[in-house]
Formats: sequence, structure tokens, C-alpha cells
Amino acid sequence: MVALIAIFAALGLFTAAALILVVVARKRSPIEVRLSELRSRYRDPDATEAATTYRAHDALALITRPLAPFRDWLKSNDEQLAYRLGVAGYRNPEDVETFLSLKLLAPIVGVLLATFAEPHLILLYALFLGVVAFFVPDLYLFYAMGKRRAKIAMALPDSLDLLVICMEAGLGIDQAVLRIAKEIAPANPELSEEFLIIGREQRAGKPRLDAWRSMADRVDLDTVNQFVAMLIQTERLGTPIARALGEFADALRTKRLMLAEERAAKTTVKLIFPLALFIFPALFVVLLGPGVLSIIKILGDLD
Repeated sequence: MVALIAIFAALGLFTAAALILVVVARKRSPIEVRLSELRSRYRDPDATEAATTYRAHDALALITRPLAPFRDWLKSNDEQLAYRLGVAGYRNPEDVETFLSLKLLAPIVGVLLATFAEPHLILLYALFLGVVAFFVPDLYLFYAMGKRRAKIAMALPDSLDLLVICMEAGLGIDQAVLRIAKEIAPANPELSEEFLIIGREQRAGKPRLDAWRSMADRVDLDTVNQFVAMLIQTERLGTPIARALGEFADALRTKRLMLAEERAAKTTVKLIFPLALFIFPALFVVLLGPGVLSIIKILGDLD
């Protein structure tokens, strides 16, 4: 048991040392130092965040280098991983490697945490925490996918209204999409990013309908699929796009209102369980408690 604890402690020290070597102790050349000084004068928050993410990716890659065969095996057996990461908003080429590195490093952290348990329970806790930690990145990925889809679905009707206003003011649909992407960026950066990607693809020479189909594939949301199908039908039939967009936005807004009413109607059923489990027992104790105590006292006096 002492040897097992020593092995886990050595793994922890190795992890900390690797992080220090990669993140802190990386020696930079004079050119890099001068470039960093120049960048500090005109610092871009996005560039700073990207540099931090890249350095974290390097640290994880170095730490999990001994586990590279397992990482490659997981990558080869999960062909949809890059697609799921893209749906969640992680589209950098190194995000797949980062995710797999975290997936392999999480069980080691779980096993290290198990060493704080009782000596005769270390093995049980190590097995349990290792298995749970292995699936934690997957659970977070599914949560991030659902959260991003929900944000895009909530912001789409209002964005379509803005799109109609811009088109009625004289802008084409391509220029209106870029204008709306800039306007909604503070409130909904997810949908703004998708619109900006459409603009970049069209500037690169991709046809408009193919760019919208790519957005539907990236988001993987029924509402966006219906929106793209409506655009394709409008393009083929030659109907006014602004009118079709306005009617589709009204339909989405009605659907959103119906979903809100459905959730409000479900609250009465959901309240039954906390009422029955927590509130009613407390009420019974408060209302019937004095009477029960009085009865017990009377029966005690009779004896």
C-alpha cells in the first residue's frame, strides 16, 4: 500500500514539473521577447486567449506523451469526435488532441484523489474515481453542445427580424448577414460566429446555399435545418426573401412561446415531489405536533 501511494505521489510530482517546464520555464529567444513587448502595446484579447490556449495544449501534450498510443487509439475509434467538438464550438485543429489528453489525464487525477481515502478503501475509490473521471470530459462535451444549440435557437428569431429590417432598408442578404453578425456579437456570440463563417465562406467563393447548408451541418439543430430549407426553397421559387424570413421568424417566435407555456404547465406536476417530500412533512409536524404531545401527556396522566 505504501508503494502504491508513492507511485501516485510520483505521478503528481511529474505532472506538476511538466506544467512548470512548459508554462513557466520555457526559454524565449530575444526576438520573441521583443515581439511580446511590441504586442503588449497593442494587445488583442482574442490573440491573448488563443496564445494561452495554445500553451495549455502544449502542456497537456507533453504530460500525456507517454499515453500517446492510447490517445491515437481513442481518436481512431471515435470518428465523430471532431464533429461533436465543432457543434460545441471547439473548432481549432488542436482541440481534438486537447480533449483526448484531458480524457486520459482525468483518470490519473481521480486515482490521485483516491489516495486520500482510508487505506483499505483506496483500491475501491481509485477504481470508481478513475472510471467516473474518464467520462467527465464526454459529459461536459454533451452539456456544451446542448447549451450552444439552445443559445442559437433562442437568438435566431430576433436575428431574423433584424435581417428582415436590413433587407427592407436596401441591403442584400449577404451584406445583411455580416451586419447582423456584428450587431448581435455582444448578446449572442455563438450565432454571430456562425454568420461570420458564412460570410468568410462566401468571400472564398462558396455558393450561398452551400454556405447555409454548411451552417446547418455545423449547428445540427432542427430550427436551423428548417431555416436553410426555407432559404433553398425561396431561392428556387423566386419568392421575396424578406417576406419569407418575416413569416419564418413569426413561426419560430410562436414555437418559442408554446415551449415556454409547456414548461410553465409542467411546473405544477414538478412541484408535487418537493411538496410531498419536504413541505408537507414539515407542515404535519407543525400542525399535528402540539396535539400529539398533548394526547401523550393526557394518557400519561391517566396512567
